[in-house]
Amino acid sequence: MKKVVAATPAPARREPARLIMAGSYDNADMLYATKFFVPDPFIFLLHEGRSTILLSDLEVGRGRRAAAVDEVIGLSEFTERHKKLLGRNPPLAKVAALFLHTRRVRRAVVPENFPLALSLGLARHGVTVTPPKKGLFWPQRLYKTPAEIAGLRRALEVTTAGMTRGLEVLAAAKPVGGKRAIPNAPLHWGNAPLTSERLRAEIDSAILYLGGAASNTIVAGGEQACDPHERGSGPLRAGELIIIDIFPRMTDTGFYGDLTRTVVKGRATDAQRKLWLTVQEGQRRAIAGVRSGADGHALHEGVKKFFKDQGFPTETREGCHVGFFHGMGHGLGLDLHEQPRYNHTRSFETGTVFTVEPGLYYPGLGGVRLEDVVAVTPTGHDLLSHCEQRLEI
Repeated sequence: MKKVVAATPAPARREPARLIMAGSYDNADMLYATKFFVPDPFIFLLHEGRSTILLSDLEVGRGRRAAAVDEVIGLSEFTERHKKLLGRNPPLAKVAALFLHTRRVRRAVVPENFPLALSLGLARHGVTVTPPKKGLFWPQRLYKTPAEIAGLRRALEVTTAGMTRGLEVLAAAKPVGGKRAIPNAPLHWGNAPLTSERLRAEIDSAILYLGGAASNTIVAGGEQACDPHERGSGPLRAGELIIIDIFPRMTDTGFYGDLTRTVVKGRATDAQRKLWLTVQEGQRRAIAGVRSGADGHALHEGVKKFFKDQGFPTETREGCHVGFFHGMGHGLGLDLHEQPRYNHTRSFETGTVFTVEPGLYYPGLGGVRLEDVVAVTPTGHDLLSHCEQRLEI
């Protein structure tokens, strides 16, 4: 069988075997281990420093060319004799147990999201699986290599292209009625109403042309922007705060980008401008404080206090959260939201990557969020995203 150079750092020989049974499209741990996209579940084993995958015959040829593992085995090699005994294809748990027995593996560490049914199935065949005692399945994922940083930069460049397209469309849009338009008039573009759905389609299409896949892009204006994860729907209007949050995945590497801007089509009010400038300054402080050894929780609380001092407290009004009521940011990589979290990190470490995305949300005024991505370096931080911040379009 063809040997491919392994990308996953090998553990000491006495460390427990590591097992994943998942598709790599949806499981970042599997993609990290194999650097190989497969939609359906397959088997990965790291044992005594050697990585092996069992693939369906449909994928085995491609796997031997592209997967970053030591060994690729066709699944039928382990299923044929059991198929004769059972009269049907054996379940995946049975196949996995048979394979593990041939490698003298009776116990394996699995990711925390390992399917319960597979865990029980393996137990019936004499194989015990347990999650890691602490931390991530691959702790190395916390610390991005130069190649991984390059992958994130490219994903963010594509994300920026999507944002640029969205702002171009908004710039070309006109309020219904032109110069005689009423306040907060609906926008038209291309002789049709400009809706959240239409603008989202333009953004997502620009990303698709560049090799990214955008899903659930947020284009939320007015009151909708006061709910941070509201996708947005219906007509967009002049004079309202519009949050655009884009987080595509690159189809060739699996890395995510993540970028948010907030704009007004036309002239912003004094209240909108103050809200936007306050968030911008809060983000500046949150980014400036990122360095090796800095306390993310303390920085988060400092920004929250700054917002309050500017007249924007975080509180509950009539059962609704207002102010800055979400985290400052999250890790970014092969998962959109991965470890570590900005405001749960008491000491930033070199090589980790975070989004920095403070926001303020007040029904009746609107919502503002600005988001960029930074990598922690030995001397401070490196801003990975580069996209203009402006309030008025």
